[in-house]
Amino acid sequence: MPRQPFVVATHGHCFDGMASAVFFSQMLQSLEPNAHDISFQGQSYEPGTNGVTIVGNPEGVAILDFRFTKLPNLRWFFDHHASAFPDESCRQRFAALADSNRGFFAPTYGSCTRLIREVARDRFGLPFAHLESLFSWAEMIDSAKFASPEMAVARDEPVMRLLTLIEQRGDDSLLANLVGRFETLSLEEVANLPEIVERANPCVQKHHAQVGVIRERETKIGDVVFVDLLDIETDSLVKFVTYADVPSAPYSVMVSRNASRCKISVGYNPWGEKPRRHEINQICERFGGGGHAVVGAIALPSDVARAREIAEEIVRALNS
Repeated sequence: MPRQPFVVATHGHCFDGMASAVFFSQMLQSLEPNAHDISFQGQSYEPGTNGVTIVGNPEGVAILDFRFTKLPNLRWFFDHHASAFPDESCRQRFAALADSNRGFFAPTYGSCTRLIREVARDRFGLPFAHLESLFSWAEMIDSAKFASPEMAVARDEPVMRLLTLIEQRGDDSLLANLVGRFETLSLEEVANLPEIVERANPCVQKHHAQVGVIRERETKIGDVVFVDLLDIETDSLVKFVTYADVPSAPYSVMVSRNASRCKISVGYNPWGEKPRRHEINQICERFGGGGHAVVGAIALPSDVARAREIAEEIVRALNS
Protein backbone atom coordinates (compact mmCIF):
# COMPACT_ATOMS: atom_id res chain seq x y z
CA MET A 1 0.00 0.00 0.00
CA PRO A 2 1.48 3.42 -0.94
CA ARG A 3 2.34 5.79 1.88
CA GLN A 4 -0.14 8.66 2.27
CA PRO A 5 0.88 12.33 2.58
CA PHE A 6 0.28 13.61 6.10
CA VAL A 7 0.84 17.17 7.36
CA VAL A 8 1.70 18.02 10.95
CA ALA A 9 0.57 21.63 11.41
CA THR A 10 2.18 22.95 14.57
CA HIS A 11 2.81 26.32 16.20
CA GLY A 12 5.71 27.79 14.24
CA HIS A 13 8.71 29.66 15.64
CA CYS A 14 7.90 28.05 18.99
CA PHE A 15 9.91 25.56 21.05
CA ASP A 16 6.75 23.88 22.35
CA GLY A 17 5.40 23.63 18.81
CA MET A 18 8.62 21.96 17.68
CA ALA A 19 8.71 19.58 20.65
CA SER A 20 5.03 18.72 20.12
CA ALA A 21 5.82 17.80 16.52
CA VAL A 22 8.65 15.52 17.69
CA PHE A 23 6.46 13.61 20.15
CA PHE A 24 3.47 13.42 17.83
CA SER A 25 5.41 12.28 14.75
CA GLN A 26 7.13 9.51 16.70
CA MET A 27 3.78 8.46 18.17
CA LEU A 28 2.12 8.39 14.75
CA GLN A 29 4.94 6.34 13.27
CA SER A 30 4.68 3.87 16.17
CA LEU A 31 0.91 3.54 15.83
CA GLU A 32 0.83 3.42 12.02
CA PRO A 33 4.30 2.35 10.82
CA ASN A 34 5.01 2.94 7.12
CA ALA A 35 1.53 4.45 6.58
CA HIS A 36 2.44 8.10 6.06
CA ASP A 37 4.87 10.47 4.40
CA ILE A 38 4.94 13.12 7.13
CA SER A 39 5.74 16.77 6.43
CA PHE A 40 5.65 19.73 8.79
CA GLN A 41 4.08 23.16 8.35
CA GLY A 42 4.60 25.84 11.00
CA GLN A 43 1.57 28.00 11.73
CA SER A 44 1.30 31.62 12.85
CA TYR A 45 -1.57 33.89 13.78
CA GLU A 46 -1.99 36.45 11.03
CA PRO A 47 -4.59 39.18 10.50
CA GLY A 48 -7.71 37.84 8.84
CA THR A 49 -6.99 34.19 9.67
CA ASN A 50 -8.66 32.20 12.40
CA GLY A 51 -6.86 28.89 12.21
CA VAL A 52 -4.34 26.80 10.32
CA THR A 53 -3.53 27.21 6.63
CA ILE A 54 -2.43 24.02 4.91
CA VAL A 55 -0.35 23.98 1.74
CA GLY A 56 -1.24 21.10 -0.57
CA ASN A 57 -3.92 18.43 -0.23
CA PRO A 58 -2.66 15.81 2.22
CA GLU A 59 -4.62 12.69 3.12
CA GLY A 60 -4.51 13.66 6.78
CA VAL A 61 -3.66 16.60 9.03
CA ALA A 62 -2.75 16.91 12.71
CA ILE A 63 -3.05 20.29 14.45
CA LEU A 64 -0.70 20.73 17.40
CA ASP A 65 -0.41 23.64 19.84
CA PHE A 66 -2.64 25.80 17.65
CA ARG A 67 -6.25 26.94 17.27
CA PHE A 68 -8.79 24.33 16.16
CA THR A 69 -9.71 24.50 12.47
CA LYS A 70 -12.50 22.55 10.75
CA LEU A 71 -10.56 20.80 8.02
CA PRO A 72 -12.15 17.88 6.13
CA ASN A 73 -8.92 15.87 6.47
CA LEU A 74 -8.25 16.67 10.14
CA ARG A 75 -7.25 13.44 11.88
CA TRP A 76 -5.67 14.56 15.19
CA PHE A 77 -5.84 17.61 17.43
CA PHE A 78 -3.80 18.52 20.51
CA ASP A 79 -3.85 21.93 22.20
CA HIS A 80 -3.56 23.61 25.59
CA HIS A 81 -4.62 27.19 24.79
CA ALA A 82 -7.73 28.46 26.55
CA SER A 83 -8.82 30.13 23.31
CA ALA A 84 -8.52 26.97 21.20
CA PHE A 85 -12.06 26.99 19.80
CA PRO A 86 -13.24 30.00 17.76
CA ASP A 87 -16.92 28.99 17.87
CA GLU A 88 -19.37 26.32 18.97
CA SER A 89 -19.20 24.44 15.66
CA CYS A 90 -15.47 23.93 16.25
CA ARG A 91 -16.20 22.55 19.71
CA GLN A 92 -18.67 20.08 18.21
CA ARG A 93 -16.20 18.95 15.56
CA PHE A 94 -13.56 18.55 18.26
CA ALA A 95 -15.97 16.45 20.34
CA ALA A 96 -16.22 13.96 17.48
CA LEU A 97 -12.42 13.71 17.35
CA ALA A 98 -12.27 13.29 21.12
CA ASP A 99 -14.82 10.46 20.93
CA SER A 100 -12.57 8.68 18.45
CA ASN A 101 -9.59 9.05 20.81
CA ARG A 102 -7.85 11.50 18.46
CA GLY A 103 -8.75 14.88 19.92
CA PHE A 104 -7.20 16.16 23.15
CA PHE A 105 -7.51 19.51 24.91
CA ALA A 106 -5.97 20.47 28.27
CA PRO A 107 -6.05 24.24 28.94
CA THR A 108 -4.47 23.84 32.39
CA TYR A 109 -1.30 22.26 30.98
CA GLY A 110 1.84 24.34 30.78
CA SER A 111 2.82 22.91 27.39
CA CYS A 112 1.23 21.03 24.53
CA THR A 113 4.23 18.71 24.64
CA ARG A 114 3.06 17.50 28.05
CA LEU A 115 -0.36 16.65 26.63
CA ILE A 116 1.01 14.63 23.70
CA ARG A 117 3.56 12.89 25.92
CA GLU A 118 0.88 11.81 28.38
CA VAL A 119 -1.48 10.60 25.65
CA ALA A 120 1.33 8.62 24.01
CA ARG A 121 2.31 7.07 27.33
CA ASP A 122 -1.03 6.51 29.06
CA ARG A 123 -3.33 5.68 26.13
CA PHE A 124 -0.97 4.03 23.69
CA GLY A 125 1.79 2.63 25.92
CA LEU A 126 4.57 4.68 24.31
CA PRO A 127 6.77 6.13 27.10
CA PHE A 128 9.39 7.72 24.78
CA ALA A 129 11.92 7.81 27.63
CA HIS A 130 14.61 9.06 25.22
CA LEU A 131 12.67 12.34 24.88
CA GLU A 132 12.42 13.21 28.59
CA SER A 133 14.93 16.06 28.37
CA LEU A 134 13.04 17.57 25.43
CA PHE A 135 9.79 17.35 27.41
CA SER A 136 11.32 18.95 30.51
CA TRP A 137 12.68 21.91 28.57
CA ALA A 138 9.46 22.39 26.58
CA GLU A 139 7.47 22.45 29.80
CA MET A 140 9.84 24.93 31.44
CA ILE A 141 9.99 27.23 28.43
CA ASP A 142 6.29 27.31 27.55
CA SER A 143 5.02 27.63 31.12
CA ALA A 144 7.77 30.11 32.13
CA LYS A 145 9.06 27.90 34.93
CA PHE A 146 12.59 29.25 34.73
CA ALA A 147 14.27 29.81 38.07
CA SER A 148 14.24 33.55 37.35
CA PRO A 149 13.36 35.97 34.55
CA GLU A 150 17.09 36.62 34.11
CA MET A 151 17.55 32.95 33.20
CA ALA A 152 14.71 33.24 30.69
CA VAL A 153 16.34 36.24 29.02
CA ALA A 154 19.89 34.84 28.97
CA ARG A 155 21.03 32.71 26.07
CA ASP A 156 24.11 31.04 27.55
CA GLU A 157 22.79 27.45 27.68
CA PRO A 158 23.01 25.49 24.40
CA VAL A 159 19.29 24.67 24.60
CA MET A 160 18.44 28.35 25.10
CA ARG A 161 20.50 29.17 22.03
CA LEU A 162 18.50 26.56 20.13
CA LEU A 163 15.33 28.23 21.44
CA THR A 164 16.53 31.54 20.02
CA LEU A 165 17.15 29.95 16.62
CA ILE A 166 13.67 28.42 16.59
CA GLU A 167 12.01 31.71 17.57
CA GLN A 168 13.80 33.70 14.88
CA ARG A 169 14.41 31.19 12.07
CA GLY A 170 11.94 28.38 12.75
CA ASP A 171 10.62 27.89 9.22
CA ASP A 172 9.28 24.59 7.86
CA SER A 173 12.72 23.47 6.70
CA LEU A 174 14.31 23.94 10.12
CA LEU A 175 11.29 22.34 11.79
CA ALA A 176 11.56 19.20 9.65
CA ASN A 177 15.33 19.08 10.17
CA LEU A 178 15.02 19.27 13.95
CA VAL A 179 12.18 16.74 14.19
CA GLY A 180 14.25 14.27 12.19
CA ARG A 181 17.28 14.76 14.42
CA PHE A 182 15.34 13.69 17.52
CA GLU A 183 14.82 10.23 16.06
CA THR A 184 18.42 9.39 17.02
CA LEU A 185 19.81 12.26 19.13
CA SER A 186 19.08 13.78 22.54
CA LEU A 187 18.10 17.41 23.00
CA GLU A 188 21.58 18.31 24.23
CA GLU A 189 23.19 16.58 21.24
CA VAL A 190 20.90 18.43 18.83
CA ALA A 191 21.57 21.78 20.51
CA ASN A 192 25.32 21.24 20.22
CA LEU A 193 25.41 20.18 16.56
CA PRO A 194 27.94 22.43 14.76
CA GLU A 195 25.39 23.45 12.12
CA ILE A 196 22.88 24.41 14.83
CA VAL A 197 25.47 26.38 16.79
CA GLU A 198 26.58 28.20 13.64
CA ARG A 199 23.01 29.18 12.73
CA ALA A 200 22.10 30.13 16.31
CA ASN A 201 25.03 32.48 17.00
CA PRO A 202 23.78 35.46 14.93
CA CYS A 203 20.28 34.91 16.33
CA VAL A 204 21.66 35.20 19.86
CA GLN A 205 23.42 38.44 18.93
CA LYS A 206 20.16 39.80 17.52
CA HIS A 207 18.37 38.69 20.68
CA HIS A 208 20.74 40.66 22.92
CA ALA A 209 20.44 43.73 20.69
CA GLN A 210 16.65 43.64 20.99
CA VAL A 211 16.88 43.25 24.76
CA GLY A 212 18.76 46.55 24.79
CA VAL A 213 16.10 48.26 22.68
CA ILE A 214 13.28 47.00 24.91
CA ARG A 215 15.07 48.25 28.02
CA GLU A 216 15.40 51.70 26.49
CA ARG A 217 11.63 51.85 25.90
CA GLU A 218 10.15 50.32 29.06
CA THR A 219 7.51 52.60 30.59
CA LYS A 220 5.75 51.65 33.82
CA ILE A 221 2.07 52.60 33.78
CA GLY A 222 0.50 51.46 37.02
CA ASP A 223 0.64 47.65 37.07
CA VAL A 224 1.85 47.44 33.47
CA VAL A 225 5.21 47.81 31.76
CA PHE A 226 4.43 49.14 28.29
CA VAL A 227 6.90 48.82 25.38
CA ASP A 228 6.20 50.44 22.01
CA LEU A 229 8.31 49.07 19.13
CA LEU A 230 6.08 50.19 16.28
CA ASP A 231 8.66 52.48 14.70
CA ILE A 232 10.95 49.54 13.82
CA GLU A 233 10.42 46.16 12.13
CA THR A 234 10.93 43.02 14.19
CA ASP A 235 10.05 39.46 13.20
CA SER A 236 10.34 37.98 16.70
CA LEU A 237 9.91 39.47 20.13
CA VAL A 238 12.08 38.85 23.18
CA LYS A 239 9.97 37.86 26.18
CA PHE A 240 10.52 38.27 29.91
CA VAL A 241 12.78 41.35 29.77
CA THR A 242 10.28 43.58 31.54
CA TYR A 243 9.73 40.95 34.22
CA ALA A 244 13.41 41.01 35.11
CA ASP A 245 13.63 44.80 35.04
CA VAL A 246 10.39 45.79 36.78
CA PRO A 247 9.31 42.98 39.16
CA SER A 248 6.84 45.32 40.88
CA ALA A 249 4.67 45.39 37.73
CA PRO A 250 2.62 42.20 37.28
CA TYR A 251 1.81 42.77 33.60
CA SER A 252 3.63 43.51 30.36
CA VAL A 253 2.19 44.87 27.11
CA MET A 254 4.44 45.11 24.05
CA VAL A 255 3.31 46.34 20.65
CA SER A 256 5.46 45.62 17.59
CA ARG A 257 5.26 45.17 13.83
CA ASN A 258 6.91 43.37 10.94
CA ALA A 259 6.48 43.76 7.19
CA SER A 260 2.97 42.25 7.12
CA ARG A 261 1.28 42.89 10.45
CA CYS A 262 1.26 44.49 13.89
CA LYS A 263 1.27 42.41 17.05
CA ILE A 264 0.31 43.08 20.64
CA SER A 265 1.89 40.73 23.21
CA VAL A 266 0.42 40.61 26.72
CA GLY A 267 1.76 38.69 29.71
CA TYR A 268 1.69 38.19 33.46
CA ASN A 269 4.96 38.11 35.43
CA PRO A 270 5.10 34.70 37.17
CA TRP A 271 8.08 35.84 39.27
CA GLY A 272 6.47 39.11 40.27
CA GLU A 273 5.33 40.54 43.56
CA LYS A 274 1.58 40.85 42.83
CA PRO A 275 -1.12 38.25 42.09
CA ARG A 276 -2.81 38.05 38.69
CA ARG A 277 -6.25 39.69 38.54
CA HIS A 278 -7.13 39.21 34.87
CA GLU A 279 -7.66 36.40 32.34
CA ILE A 280 -5.33 37.60 29.62
CA ASN A 281 -6.74 35.30 26.93
CA GLN A 282 -10.17 36.85 27.46
CA ILE A 283 -8.80 40.37 27.08
CA CYS A 284 -7.02 39.38 23.85
CA GLU A 285 -10.12 37.63 22.52
CA ARG A 286 -11.98 40.99 22.57
CA PHE A 287 -9.70 42.08 19.72
CA GLY A 288 -9.52 38.81 17.76
CA GLY A 289 -6.54 37.30 19.59
CA GLY A 290 -6.22 34.66 22.29
CA GLY A 291 -3.83 32.59 24.35
CA HIS A 292 -3.76 31.50 27.99
CA ALA A 293 -4.89 33.06 31.25
CA VAL A 294 -1.30 34.25 31.82
CA VAL A 295 -0.17 35.17 28.31
CA GLY A 296 -1.78 36.12 25.02
CA ALA A 297 -1.37 38.01 21.77
CA ILE A 298 -3.27 39.78 19.02
CA ALA A 299 -2.29 39.96 15.34
CA LEU A 300 -3.54 43.02 13.44
CA PRO A 301 -3.21 44.46 9.94
CA SER A 302 -0.36 46.94 9.43
CA ASP A 303 -2.22 49.81 11.04
CA VAL A 304 0.18 51.37 13.53
CA ALA A 305 -2.33 53.86 14.93
CA ARG A 306 -4.95 51.17 15.57
CA ALA A 307 -2.39 48.79 17.10
CA ARG A 308 -1.20 51.48 19.49
CA GLU A 309 -4.79 52.38 20.35
CA ILE A 310 -5.66 48.76 21.23
CA ALA A 311 -2.44 48.31 23.21
CA GLU A 312 -3.22 51.39 25.27
CA GLU A 313 -6.77 50.12 25.84
CA ILE A 314 -5.34 46.83 27.12
CA VAL A 315 -3.03 48.72 29.47
CA ARG A 316 -6.06 50.47 30.91
CA ALA A 317 -7.96 47.19 31.26
CA LEU A 318 -5.06 45.55 33.14
CA ASN A 319 -4.94 48.52 35.51
CA SER A 320 -8.65 48.33 36.28
